Amino acid sequence: MKRIMKKIALTLCAALTLGLLSSCGDTSESSDNGAQLSGNEKSFVITLYSQYAPITCENFEELVKDGFYNGLTFHRVVEDFMAQGGDPNGDGTGGSEKTIKGEFSANGVDNKLSHTRGIVSMARSQAFDSASSQFFICYTDECTFLDGQYAAFGEVTEGMETVDSFLEIERTLGSDGAMSSPSEPITIVKAEMISDDADGNHRAEFFVTVGE
Repeated sequence: MKRIMKKIALTLCAALTLGLLSSCGDTSESSDNGAQLSGNEKSFVITLYSQYAPITCENFEELVKDGFYNGLTFHRVVEDFMAQGGDPNGDGTGGSEKTIKGEFSANGVDNKLSHTRGIVSMARSQAFDSASSQFFICYTDECTFLDGQYAAFGEVTEGMETVDSFLEIERTLGSDGAMSSPSEPITIVKAEMISDDADGNHRAEFFVTVGE
């Protein structure tokens, strides 16, 4: 299983993916970007750990506050591996206007946050400093082989069952060679910064609709 997951994970380097965030600077309210919540969304909360990846956290938080993620999708969902989203192109090839330094040991950064279930990390191309807006959420503790190669920066601390529900959507063969492309949209209706946790870590809440 680990060998198969490693092969699938190589596709994380095949397309430009996420550049993530949050120095977790200030916690001012996110701007009103016009996103309308219908009342039937599910949600999950990402807690940002700037002690491990300050550049990534800052970038991510800025994107959330700017409303960048509103209306985007989770375009790649792989059972026993991860769910990936945050691409304005919706196919793993896009990002925001800037890229950031990859905060992981292979790139000279001592990031001790391990890729276990619920951990949020940045996608990237083969270039170490290519992360932009795309991020992925780990489904299992077997994702630790990504440690040192990708910038883990946060964790889903509430609503992991929402992320699990992505797996209920039928998937077709994706460009990664896996059954990873959702046949119905998994849409981020709105993302916003919310209050810090008890330890002062900044948090973002993502409201999503799963399927039609």
